Amino acid sequence: MRAGDGDRQQVADQLKAALDEGRLDLSEYDERVQRAYGAKTYGDLDGLLDDLPGTVPVTKSQVMPAAAPEPPTAHGSVHKKAKHQGKSGGVQGMAFVFVICVFVWLMGGAGYFWPGWVLIPLAFAVMAHFKDRGNRGH
Repeated sequence: MRAGDGDRQQVADQLKAALDEGRLDLSEYDERVQRAYGAKTYGDLDGLLDDLPGTVPVTKSQVMPAAAPEPPTAHGSVHKKAKHQGKSGGVQGMAFVFVICVFVWLMGGAGYFWPGWVLIPLAFAVMAHFKDRGNRGH
């Protein structure tokens, strides 16, 4: 298995600690650090820390298994409810933005009704909200 930068750095840090403790002389430290930074696989890192006390050799794999999905609760009703509340909140938020835009438009002396452009995404959001009503499973 190929070693990563973090694996090489971990070994180099442990070698530096051993040098600071006087367990390695400078030439031995230099040789081992060069081998550590030149390592391509975990096998290349093996043996660099074996004779040093208190060091743990690099693990063979840093790959973690994917987390198991959460079990559904009561037919997933809690998740669906939260999901649809978020959509409703999005429509309400967009409507609030539209109201603010209209207020700014009125304060600016009216004229061209540019807040109408905000209605386009709001209309799509409202249509999606009502289209999805039948799929909620209430």
